Formats: sequence, C-alpha cells, structure tokens
Amino acid sequence: MKAASLGYARATSLDEVFALWREAGEDARLIAGGQSLVASLNLRLSDVPALIDINHVEALSGVNDRGDVVRIGALTRHRDLLDSPLLAEHAPLLPQAAQQIAHPAIRTRGSVGGSLAYADPAAELPACMVALDATLVLLGEDGAERRVRSDDFFLGLFETALRPFEMIVAVEVPKCPSGGRQRLIELSRRSGDYALVGVAACAADAALSRARIVFFGVGEKAVLAAGASRAASDGADEAALHGALMEDIDPMSDMNGTAAFKRHLAVVLLRRVLADLRSDEWRGTAH
Repeated sequence: MKAASLGYARATSLDEVFALWREAGEDARLIAGGQSLVASLNLRLSDVPALIDINHVEALSGVNDRGDVVRIGALTRHRDLLDSPLLAEHAPLLPQAAQQIAHPAIRTRGSVGGSLAYADPAAELPACMVALDATLVLLGEDGAERRVRSDDFFLGLFETALRPFEMIVAVEVPKCPSGGRQRLIELSRRSGDYALVGVAACAADAALSRARIVFFGVGEKAVLAAGASRAASDGADEAALHGALMEDIDPMSDMNGTAAFKRHLAVVLLRRVLADLRSDEWRGTAH
C-alpha cells in the first residue's frame, strides 16, 4: 500500500514551522526522519492532510553541554547519540540505546524528537528518558517554552502530553553523577527488531543508590518499576525484588508472547541489569 494524497511543505525556521502548521491545520504532522510516520501513512493507519518537513530547522539540532544537563535537539539523529563524546561521558545510557535501535539506515534518519513524540511502548528512547529523569522542552505557536518531566510526558499507547500546535524542540538529560552507572538490555527475536522486553536502568553508585529501573515492551508506555527501584536501592534480596517487580508490571499477551512469558523475561532482565550496574564495567562510559 501507499499513502493517500497529502500536502507537503518545508520549513527553515521555527516561526515558519508554526505558520505552515496553522495554515495546514491541527491534523498536519511534522516530519523529520519519518521512520515510523511514513510506515503508518503507507499502511493508511493515519489520516494526515499535510506533512511539514522540519529537517532544515537548524535550531533543532545538536548535543550541547548546559551545566548540569546535556541538551539534545529534537532533530538529533540516532547515529549522533552513538558518536557524541558528551553523551558517552555524561549519559552513556543513550549511546547504548542507539546501538540497539533497528539498523544503520534507520539510525541515520531517525530523530530523537520523532521517537519521543511517537511514544512507541516498545521503543528504547522513551524508556531511557524516564530512567534518566529527563525533561522535554516543548514549544508552542506563541513562542513560549514548556518543560515537562519524562514521567509526565508519556501518557499511554502512542499518547503524549503534547498540546495542539506544540512540538518537541529538545530534551534535557541530567548528567550522570561521579560513580554513577547506566545500562540498557533488551531481548528481541532478531537483531534490529523491536524488543520483546527491555530495561533501561540508572543508579548513583554500585550500591544502587537512587536506582531508576524502567521497562519497555510490557505495557502501553515505558513503565517505571518504582517498587523494584526502591527494593534495589534498599539492598533487598532477589525474592523481594521479584515480588516488587510483579507489582510494578502488568504486561498483556499479544502476538509476541503471553503475559507470563513477558513477566519471565522481565525478571531475567532485572537480574542481569542489576548485576551489570553493580559492576564497574558500566560506569561512566558507553558500551
């Protein structure tokens, strides 16, 4: 199948984005890499009157040091996460995640903002942003920025806190503390496939202080395993961690496996990710 006929316009500035968007109507969509959007258009799963190309808006690109945070522009490509020395030093979870995203051709085109706006519950980047306690920087047509914590941004299945005529312009990621460690693990049927189940986790030290453990592929959005995170930080034994995790997640059976199968995978990944976080191998650098 191919997409239905639709309009197209290219913007070169943020002001032009909103002018074109207002002209095309609220249902028009912004397009950068288009790795998910174009597929849904070709399958006619989305009814979109027009696309507004934002690839030439320079203000949306780049990875920059902003003191206590690293600011990542919405147009930053997945491949750029792999190549950034700033992220390798201060947010190594993101290069790890980028390495797991699909294939090189998709990583070359796919954008950070697009992945976050699409909010696929099996995608790596939404889970990483929740684990990192990142803040999304949103811009409305009035020119006012709005900051939303990642915990509050992802609302449900492909659903976010974006308002009409509002776009993601950047995400701000707190820098990993000295001695901190970050790790992402996922299980998929084939390399490049979406994860059956995955986990993104951060801790302030090898004792797992201030742990944040987030699962993807087990619900309608990235799931912060709050109980398991507290149990890990408190030094709980494996049985207590298992019990806490079962309270945190409630996966549904689907074509990829039963709910029981996904719970089993989550338990396996929790055991592995905590072992890695306790190891110095995952401190301060991306792998």
